[in-house]
Amino acid sequence: MTIIYPSPIFGPVHSRRLGVSLGINLMPGDGKICSFDCIYCECGFNKDFKPKAARPTREEVQQALKSKLKDMQQNGPAPDVLTFAGNGEPTLHPDFAGIISDTLQLRDHYFPKAKVSVLSNSTMIHKPEVFEALRRIDNNILKLDTVDEAYIQALDQPAKGYDVQRIIQHMKAFEGRCIIQTMFLKGSYNGKDMDNTSDSYVLPWLETVKEIAPHQVMIYTIDRETPTQGLQKATHEELDRIAAMVEAAGISCSVSY
Repeated sequence: MTIIYPSPIFGPVHSRRLGVSLGINLMPGDGKICSFDCIYCECGFNKDFKPKAARPTREEVQQALKSKLKDMQQNGPAPDVLTFAGNGEPTLHPDFAGIISDTLQLRDHYFPKAKVSVLSNSTMIHKPEVFEALRRIDNNILKLDTVDEAYIQALDQPAKGYDVQRIIQHMKAFEGRCIIQTMFLKGSYNGKDMDNTSDSYVLPWLETVKEIAPHQVMIYTIDRETPTQGLQKATHEELDRIAAMVEAAGISCSVSY
C-alpha cells in the first residue's frame, strides 16, 4: 500500500533508525515532489501521485510545528528526533534553509535534547544555502545507494543532470558532518538484475564511503510495499556482512532489516 504523508507535520512515528520521530513534510499532503523516482519508494512513482495542493509555506510549517511541540510537551510523548521526510525531497523547498532555522529554534525551546534529522537524496547539496543548513543540524542523512551511474539511473531514476561524482565531491565537503544512508536490495526491475549486495557494487561503494569519511553509515533494505513488483529484501546475512566491512574501515554502521 502506497503511503502519502500529511503535511506539514505527521506522527510521531517509531522509526527503525531514529526512535520516536516527529515527521516534518515540506511537500504537499496530496502527492509527491521529488528529484528521484526510486523504484522502491513507499510513496509510489512520481507520475502516479502528482499533487494539486501547494507546498506548505515557511510560516505554515513553523506554526504547525510549534503547535505540535507544545502539545507533545504537555501530553507526550517526548520526541527523540524531528525528522524532515515525507512525500519527496525536503531540500527542494525554496525556504528550506529558513525552515531549518525555525525548527532549530523551536527544538531548543521545547525539546532541547531532541535531534533534528534530514533524510535527503543529496541532489541539492551543491546549493550553498542547503549545504549550510544541513551543516547546522544533528543528523544530515545523505543517500548514496551505489557509485555505479547506470545502477543509480535504474534504481533511483534521478532527474536529468544527475552526476554521482559531483554529488560525492559535495559530500566530502561536509568533512565528516554527515551520515551516509544506503539501500541494499535484490530482485529485478524491467528485466534488469537489481542486486547490489555483491562485492562488485559493495567494494567501490565502500571505497567512496571511506573517502567521504562520514561519522556514521546507515544501511537498510525494503521495509514496506514498493511501487513495482519483483524487488526483494536483502538478507540479514548480506546486510551484516556489509556492515562488518564498514566497521572494519573504522566507521560506525547501523543496520535496519
